Parts: sequence; structure tokens; C-alpha cells
Amino acid sequence: METEKKVSKVQDMDAYARMLSCADLLREPAIRSAIQALKLPSGSRGLDVGCGIGHHTLWLAEAVAPAGHVTGLDLSPELLAHAKEQVKKSRLSKQISFQEGDVNKLPFDDDTFDWIWSADTIWIGPKAIGCPAEDPLPLVKELARVVKPGGSVAILFWSSQKLLPGYPLLEARLNTTSPAIAPFTNGMKPEFHFLCTRGWLRDACLEDLAGYTFVTDVQAPLSDDIRRALTATIQMFWAEAQSEVTREDWAEFERICQPESPDFILNRPDYYAFLTYSLFRGRVVKE
Repeated sequence: METEKKVSKVQDMDAYARMLSCADLLREPAIRSAIQALKLPSGSRGLDVGCGIGHHTLWLAEAVAPAGHVTGLDLSPELLAHAKEQVKKSRLSKQISFQEGDVNKLPFDDDTFDWIWSADTIWIGPKAIGCPAEDPLPLVKELARVVKPGGSVAILFWSSQKLLPGYPLLEARLNTTSPAIAPFTNGMKPEFHFLCTRGWLRDACLEDLAGYTFVTDVQAPLSDDIRRALTATIQMFWAEAQSEVTREDWAEFERICQPESPDFILNRPDYYAFLTYSLFRGRVVKE
């Protein structure tokens, strides 16, 4: 039985890794733009917290090449295995390393890195990956601890999407459901919403705070890869929203969002959609 559980876990993680890889095809332009905006110093050393399958780690390494180095950290050994395989194929493999570890207690000394990057990892709420529901401040302070004075902490979140052109009311109602706004939930403190991250950085005594938003857009004709990525993203956001919308809205959602439907929205010759990522950063100051 224990062996079966382990096999099932590996299969689940493999499926999750495939989903991440598919999603990265869709969001890569926005994330690369965010990395470019950071203007990471060539030759610097950075940490990618919650690196997952390693795509961001690789893009960050490209930004600090040829002499820089990036360490990817993740709690999942299964995802790290995927990341290592990914990086093996790259010419920058010697500039990248991976380590298993918990973002709440980073396995590094103080002042180890020139900068730190965390994308879609530090969430507050019941489904939080990175930190406890009650307070993001200890985690942000832990990130800053391992960064040298004058270095930066950069935190990135998926912040919005418009994926159902022509159906603004339906999309708006879907976006009010729990799956779409998770991990934020009704009753949580407003300052725990991710768009308040500048406040988290300020409370952690970082300076020169800034926020930016980056856009990725797609339009027909869609490549097969982008179609798969969009289909997976639509399901990720709203597939579990049925209990929170009307029967009429759910029937409309299934009519336009199921690939087998003759009205599948991705088949429209005029299809256009976009998503945004928001980046928050601050400079570490230590006495």
C-alpha cells in the first residue's frame, strides 16, 4: 500500500510538472519581461525560491550570464528532478544548481545572495504554499535575511486574465468564485491580498519599493501548444466553480470552454486574450 501511494504521488507530480510546463508557454513573455525589468547585474548570484520545474531559474541564469549563478530552491524533490533534467539540456547548466528546502526556513547563511526571486510561491491563505495564513511578514523577512545589503527581493504573482472575449459578464462572475480568487478568501484582511505586497516589503524594512505589471497576449490563429496552455489555464481557474454560479452560467461556461464543444471559444478566428503578471521589489537595507 505504501509503495502504491508513492507511485501515485510521483504520477500526480509528473502531471503537475506537465501542467507547469504547459502554462509556462503561455506566460513566458510576461515573466521574461519582468526579469528584464529587474536589470540583474551580470555576474551576480541569485536565488529562485519555489523554482518548480526550473524554467524561471534558467531564464534568470540567462539574465546574469555568463559569469552569474542561480540557485533554485523547492520543497518538492519530484519537481526538482524535472528541473535538473531541464537544465541539463542548457548551455548554462554549470551556472545553475538546485537545492531542496523550505521557503519558511531557507537553508542558507545570512547575506548569501545578491538578489532573490519568487514567482507564484508566496501566497497567503488556506491554500498557501509559502507562508502561514496569519502573517506574511516573517517569510518576507526570511527572504531578506539571505540577501546582501543593497540587494533586491523580487516577488511576482499572476494578477489578472481576460480569456473569454465576448463574454465579459460570464467571466466577471466566474472570477468572483473561490477557485478564481484563491488563496484569498472572504473575510481575509485586505492587506493580505497579493497586490498589497509593497506593504509586506515595507514592513520588512526594505526600501526603494516598486511595483510593475507585465502583459502577455495571444491571438488567433493559435498554435497547438498555446491552445493546450489556454485550455489548461481555463480549467485551472474555473473548472471547480460550478457550485458558485447559476446553472445558466455553468451551462454557458461548458458550451464555450469544452474543447469538444462546437462553440469552443478557442476555435474563434478572432480570438484574442491576455494575462498579466505583477512584480514587486524592494532593496534590502541592514544595519
